[in-house]
Amino acid sequence: MTSASTVPVSRVPARLARFVLRMFRPHVYVTYGLLWTLSLESSAVSLTGTPWRPSGATWARVTSVVLALLFLRMLDEQKDLEYDRVHHPDRPLVTGAITAGELRAGMAVSTAVVICLNAALSPAAVLLVLAALGYGLLLAAVERLSAPVRDRQLLGLAAACPVQVLLGCYVYGSLAAAGTVTADWRGAVLLALSACVFLHFEFARKTAWQAPPGECLYSVVLGPRRSAAVTAAFAAGAVVCQIVLFLPYGPAGLLPCLIAALPAWGLRRFSAARRGCWPMPAAAGFVAGTHLALTVRAAVLP
Repeated sequence: MTSASTVPVSRVPARLARFVLRMFRPHVYVTYGLLWTLSLESSAVSLTGTPWRPSGATWARVTSVVLALLFLRMLDEQKDLEYDRVHHPDRPLVTGAITAGELRAGMAVSTAVVICLNAALSPAAVLLVLAALGYGLLLAAVERLSAPVRDRQLLGLAAACPVQVLLGCYVYGSLAAAGTVTADWRGAVLLALSACVFLHFEFARKTAWQAPPGECLYSVVLGPRRSAAVTAAFAAGAVVCQIVLFLPYGPAGLLPCLIAALPAWGLRRFSAARRGCWPMPAAAGFVAGTHLALTVRAAVLP
């Protein structure tokens, strides 16, 4: 493994860029951060009866969420080093294509940019986004000290979920701090909607009829059928949240619910095949389609 001391400082940005392109694929993570933030902000604003249009603050939130996701991806790369040495020996940190010190430098730069962006919004926005990053650091420390949190799939997921919720709270809370929305129960339902969409994808990518030795899948813990049922249940939960929020606005407001046809097809396909994995195009399509449809609904409908 290449030592951090042998890498010229001038090469660090290029090494970080290669890490980002490989482990933080922009067409996946940036697209997700963009669509998630836009759907959450636009839905929150539209529920006040105010027309939504993106602003400079919108793009500050989008950039902050994407950089927070990058911060957490860099943190995960260090946290998972021992596991990756056994199961993923080609990962950049294992091979020396990047060092822990370089990743920490990237995390520091990301944090500084996020602070500067949100300082222009409000002190509350700074505190909320730092709370999400801070929880990620706390979780990494807990996983080092606690074998159950580190090794038990479902307990680890329960411990990690607050990061997703805290990032959602940042987007919604920064809107409330700016006076764009008034925080109420609908904010909690919006956050639950986002969590259900995320958890549908999270379970889908770790649900299979057979698991390679040592692979950490939820279907190993729950069994393939129960894991598939949980995957579908989270998609159903997202639909229920949409109905609660948008039914008063008429049938047109519920059009994003039609995206639930994708997880329904995924469940049918997975159950009938009795082999292989959950169809990931259906899961990814549900995530992207739901967030995009919610954004379009808020931009088009009164």
